[in-house]
Amino acid sequence: MKLQTATRLGLYAVLELARTPDRTLSAAELATRFDVSAHHLAKVLRTLADAKMVAGERGATGGYRFIANPRRTTLMDIVALFEPAPGARAPEPGEATDIGRALGRILVEIDEIAEATLRSVSVDTLLKRGL
Repeated sequence: MKLQTATRLGLYAVLELARTPDRTLSAAELATRFDVSAHHLAKVLRTLADAKMVAGERGATGGYRFIANPRRTTLMDIVALFEPAPGARAPEPGEATDIGRALGRILVEIDEIAEATLRSVSVDTLLKRGL
């Protein structure tokens, strides 16, 4: 499973903000930490805010803070906000061949294992593993 840049930024932002949920960080501060565009990260943060995982606060001391339940929020909850639903991607060349179908079954199995792992790891669990 290859994650899009927005997905990875969403994971980074949630984990960084969940470390200290009483602290707010601006999109610019987070972008500097991750060495990414503040504009791109701001879009990711809006998606996370719409999902009620983070809250944005305006003003001079504003920024974003983590508001979801870290024990109930899984990595898959975050990934699902940014990745297409299974079966929603366009077919790729060669998938209709015998070899393509055989390889496709293996790749689906790999994706299912990855998804199960992401569903089994909460934000809280990952933070306790030594971040």
